[in-house]
Amino acid sequence: MSDSLHTHKTGDGFDPSHKLQPVQKHSHGGDACCGSKAPAPVQPREDTCCSSRAAAPARVQLSEKTSADARVSSFRIEAMDCPTEQTLIQNKLGKLAGVQQLEFNLINRVLGVTHNLPHTAPITEAIKSLGMHAEPMEAGAETPAPPPLKKHWWPLALSGVTALAAEVIHFTSAAPDWVVALVALVSILSGGLGTYKKGWIALKNRNLNINALMSIAVTGAILIGQWPEAAMVMFLFTVAELIEARSLDRARNAISGLMQMTPEQATVLQADGAWLEQAVKNVELGARVRVKPGERIALDGEVVSGSSTIDQAPITGESLPIEKTIGDKVFAGTINQAGSLEYTVTAAANNSTLARIIHAVEQAQGARAPTQRFVDQFSKIYTPAVFVFALAVAVIPPLFMGAAWFDWIYRALVLLVVACPCALVISTPVTIVSGLAAAARKGILVKGGVYLEGGFKLDYLALDKTGTITHGKPVQTDYLSLDPTADATAPAIAAALAGRSDHPVSLAIANAAVDKHFAALIVDNFAALGGRGVKGDIDGKTYHLGNHRLVEELGLCSPQLEEKLFALEKQGKSVVLLLDQSGPLALFAVADTVKETSREAIRQLHELGVKTLMLTGDNAHTARAIAEQVGIDEARGDLLPTDKLQAIEDLYAQGHRVGMVGDGINDAPALARAEIGFAMAAAGTDTAIETADVALMDDDLRKIPAFISLSRNTASILKQNIALALVIKAIFLGVTFAGLATMWMAVFADMGVSLLVVFNGLRLLRK
Repeated sequence: MSDSLHTHKTGDGFDPSHKLQPVQKHSHGGDACCGSKAPAPVQPREDTCCSSRAAAPARVQLSEKTSADARVSSFRIEAMDCPTEQTLIQNKLGKLAGVQQLEFNLINRVLGVTHNLPHTAPITEAIKSLGMHAEPMEAGAETPAPPPLKKHWWPLALSGVTALAAEVIHFTSAAPDWVVALVALVSILSGGLGTYKKGWIALKNRNLNINALMSIAVTGAILIGQWPEAAMVMFLFTVAELIEARSLDRARNAISGLMQMTPEQATVLQADGAWLEQAVKNVELGARVRVKPGERIALDGEVVSGSSTIDQAPITGESLPIEKTIGDKVFAGTINQAGSLEYTVTAAANNSTLARIIHAVEQAQGARAPTQRFVDQFSKIYTPAVFVFALAVAVIPPLFMGAAWFDWIYRALVLLVVACPCALVISTPVTIVSGLAAAARKGILVKGGVYLEGGFKLDYLALDKTGTITHGKPVQTDYLSLDPTADATAPAIAAALAGRSDHPVSLAIANAAVDKHFAALIVDNFAALGGRGVKGDIDGKTYHLGNHRLVEELGLCSPQLEEKLFALEKQGKSVVLLLDQSGPLALFAVADTVKETSREAIRQLHELGVKTLMLTGDNAHTARAIAEQVGIDEARGDLLPTDKLQAIEDLYAQGHRVGMVGDGINDAPALARAEIGFAMAAAGTDTAIETADVALMDDDLRKIPAFISLSRNTASILKQNIALALVIKAIFLGVTFAGLATMWMAVFADMGVSLLVVFNGLRLLRK
């Protein structure tokens, strides 16, 4: 029945877990009163970039299928921190027999390899041949933030001093050419050996990455006698790479900062009654933990003693502290402010809400956004094309146009440096990771770059009512007897049927009967009726408890009843009727309250140009009343799960890009069909975190306009970065052909653009 009586509880032959099935997200019945029937599977949209609808690490499938005896081995590779190394590893391991799939986590420099090899030695040896060390990680081990790579500063300082000295000596002619060459060689060897080593490895593996191009350019400059310039180019390139690495660390630290929110120790009650400090990772489920004022909560749990206010901003993004008392949930990483609390542990350290958030963000940063996939494909064609073009520039003018060899070889070397696609390749992942981290800080868990980048396209948002726009905790407001002979028994019968459901409307009816101390009635043959209500036998007689639609289907409606229903529904109340075979026995009206944040959220959505549509199983009058209260453009009531799905399909047919907001439990078909599915109040809910495209960690609807704004900023910065990289390179290419560019200027142009796009992407962390 309309956002009313939902599924019955455990023991009634129906799965009450409400969990959406991973990936498909449409296999559950998904509405307020879905019963046991699930709608037909919903096919993902063909025009979406990620039809599986689930974010995953940067996964590379190397074989058509994974063998039954395959296993996954994880390796920490400190030198793997950008797409350059990823491409080398992918090409190398792709040729290794037995390796079936690779998963790259560049944020934490971890590589997962699916293989059926008897041991991992061939994998580590293959990676070693690329000049990298692969350290095997234990199965199930946590993925800590990578430590900063320590490098000695003096080789770079020596390289800079000698590069400058070579330029000065050459410019002033203060010494013979061999002295200039010797000083420049010291600069190149002290600062550029690492680049040469990486470049040689790349060339051996037929990979023209930035290190290979730079090595070729510097070597070419040496061969034509440009020693000072070769030294300065290598030094500037090394400095630029160092700055770029530090910039990338900012994006990494935005994620790793989440990992440092939980304390390493917790005060745990021992068997003898003593309280002792214990490592968080060793605390068992069900253990009793004490937290003092000002301390961070170490593990997820449920309060069993005390009361306090908790700052949940690290998890939910809520600006104000939340009151917590006995029976309330607390989350690892949040801060206890006022009082002392004791709670029982409900999740292990590696399975807390915060741990699942971190895991989801790590997975999301590896999922290729559309722009990143385009850039990756573009660079695979662009780099070899540039190399061939530079070769043609060096050879064709001297051979066929009588030009000077020296001039055109030099221009070709400048071309190699400036045309490198490094800025294009690095800009997208930095921007996406920064956006994901910024969203996580706000309590918005985005499950992949495809959703972060695609959110700006939404122009229509469909919303469920109960628990999304309203608080989802209605109370019974009216009771009206419709059959005098049933006055004494009707409330007890309705309470018995409602007590078998866990939907908010039915809970309101059941709770209203608690204080009346009705005798417990046994319900037999209980059944949920999809979108209409429930039925069951009491004392051998069949009763129905349901909505207006159910009354119509049973043929028990009348003009007089319609008038009563209409009067209550006009007030925004949900009406539930108790019926037997003879007709209606009693009427119950239930009302929910609208969240104050809903009104502001709808206003913000309208300011962003996003239209709104409420889809609810509740009656049409209630739907319209609630919609008017919060300012929603259109409301549709009396909807079954398949009706909500059809509403999304209708919007697509009209050319709209549609998002759907639900509670991560109901509305599965519509959530699966929408371009982006938003799950409300996901904190502590495994299902929502695991299956939603975007999970809002509290029940604040204002986070959706915040997400759309962030998505628009992300898409804007991605376009800016691509335009910036291509335009500056195009301008410098023209300058190069005119013979006005030098190699060290080319390094500034190339690495300068790289740094610009990185810093531009990092701006999202400040928004």
